[in-house]
Amino acid sequence: MTNDRETKKSTMGGDEREHRRLAMTLAAVLFLGTFQLGEGELKGDYSKLSGIIIPGFASTQLRAWSILDCPYSPLDFNPLDLVWLDTTKLLSAVNCWLKCMLLDPYNQTDNPECKSRPDSGLSAITELDPGYITGPLSSVWKEWVKWCIEFGIEANAIIAAPYDWRLSPSMLEERDLYFYKLKQTFETALKLRGGPSIVFAHSLGNNVFRYFLEWLKLEIAPKQYIQWLDDHIYAFFAVGAPLLGSTETVKGMLSGNTFGLPVSEGTARLMFNSFGSSLWMMPFSKYCRADAMYLKHFSGGIRKGPNAYQCEQKEFQSNYSGFSTNIINIEIPSTRGIDAYPSVSEFSQTNYSSMECGLPTQLSFSAREISDGTFFKAIEDYDSDSKRTLHQLKKSYHDDPVLNPLTPWDRPPIKNVFCIYGVDSRTEVGYYFAPSGKPYPDNWIITDVIYEIEGSLVSRSGNQVEGNPGPASGDETVPYHSLSWCKNWLGPRVNITRAPQSEHDGSDVQVELNVEHHNEDVVPNMTRSPRVKYITYYEDSESIPGKRTAVWELDKANHRNIVRSPALMRELWLQIWHDIHADSPSKFVTKAKRGPLRDDDCYWDYGKARCAWPEYCEYRYVFGDVHLGQSCRLRNSSADALLHYV
Repeated sequence: MTNDRETKKSTMGGDEREHRRLAMTLAAVLFLGTFQLGEGELKGDYSKLSGIIIPGFASTQLRAWSILDCPYSPLDFNPLDLVWLDTTKLLSAVNCWLKCMLLDPYNQTDNPECKSRPDSGLSAITELDPGYITGPLSSVWKEWVKWCIEFGIEANAIIAAPYDWRLSPSMLEERDLYFYKLKQTFETALKLRGGPSIVFAHSLGNNVFRYFLEWLKLEIAPKQYIQWLDDHIYAFFAVGAPLLGSTETVKGMLSGNTFGLPVSEGTARLMFNSFGSSLWMMPFSKYCRADAMYLKHFSGGIRKGPNAYQCEQKEFQSNYSGFSTNIINIEIPSTRGIDAYPSVSEFSQTNYSSMECGLPTQLSFSAREISDGTFFKAIEDYDSDSKRTLHQLKKSYHDDPVLNPLTPWDRPPIKNVFCIYGVDSRTEVGYYFAPSGKPYPDNWIITDVIYEIEGSLVSRSGNQVEGNPGPASGDETVPYHSLSWCKNWLGPRVNITRAPQSEHDGSDVQVELNVEHHNEDVVPNMTRSPRVKYITYYEDSESIPGKRTAVWELDKANHRNIVRSPALMRELWLQIWHDIHADSPSKFVTKAKRGPLRDDDCYWDYGKARCAWPEYCEYRYVFGDVHLGQSCRLRNSSADALLHYV
């Protein structure tokens, strides 16, 4: 049955008219219909909407903008050659490849011999390394774009906003005018299509979009800011957003994270630490905030001075800065005594596991102590890269004139916000480091890892670890505490629904209505079947005035592949389909049942010797079908089933 569903391909022929009816129904009024915006609602058709995709870290192709001769290799770099990601050149000419990838760690300039720039268009984000084998392995947004095409979306309605993911936020604007161009992209989409855009951001792309919203405040008069957002942005879908940072960033900065590339961890660390964006994803405390250096427009003038970084009392009363455990535990030689760490003199003695002469000292650091630079000052004498990190941290983050990105998110001032992420995968939340005895970049090794797994903390050896685990775990890359921060954006009362990710008849749907919410995590009292993957929806029952917020948690959806999840793509389309109908009785699409929407969703039920979901699917052979499941197709009347989602 699984093979039937996976190997099915669309067959063009006369019978495909029925399949196209569904696509035409979803885009039924590509040239007809009206368009109105109410309070957080879209009425009419979505033929005037645009979709703007902001990809995540390492999810945009980079191309060479230089001529670089690579000795001892038959492959050179010429203008427009693919750099990120060309695994052939990475394997055959790694030193040349690194020259095109590395940036100056202090000023973020290119190597004198080679520079790289982000590609443009949808092709820049669909497959990073196109090819028969490498293409599927490096696919990011390709399946998402295929869904758009299958549902009849116009080519000019999907717009990619690729960027150089190596740069810090301020350098994106300084070097590439990225945020200025992004503003123009929204304005062009409005003029071209006649309606606002839907923003789809993944991973670091959410941080980029947050910075854009703050940058926009300095470009638009205060009285016009909200109006501009209402005119140009209908909804924001934040997918896999590291709202409080990611602990994996720490591993990449200290020991290197290869992300599956055929390079050593030391090389990966050297490359990662040359990127200004590496600090953008550092974990930080949910209790500490900083004021912008320039409060242009809103303060009635310009105030200059250092950012005021203030923490709530909870930061010092609770452990771990709102995370589940200390993120870094590191051994440092203590032969020089406590005077070797003047930057951590305010630490209490409990931060030291041993002060015996000649024995290593173990220091523990929370998210706050990482993001404010305390950790890097503590290891400055033992790590040659710490000075660079402190310089970049102060220049590009703490003193950023637009926003200190290492501070908690407030709900974006957009009418419709959907926060979507995966849960209940094993996720790294803490590390134990020790000196390796080797020079930089291999001077630290990981001696142990702490994971969060479905509400508990365990070490790499499988032992239970004390801490403050959440009710669930993260998405393999970002911890649950960071992903779920957006639950604070929900209104005072929340409706919670848990339903299977696959098509279902509603028998396994659980609902809790009007759950009180006080700007904290919301945990449902619901059961789970161990063999079923669920989506848990948290949706405003009582909204913030003029706003609509929802949080979707997808079981076992990992960070990278969530944008390729069929369940996620189905829910996106159904929610938009629901929104365009003026007679919709509810603010959100019903979760009562989910039937097949595409031919690919139909399959052969060998137990009953018929196509599964007979009310939606039927057996209809088309020349070229090679198995029974491929001949299961949507019924002629299946388009009418969409009326159930209004």
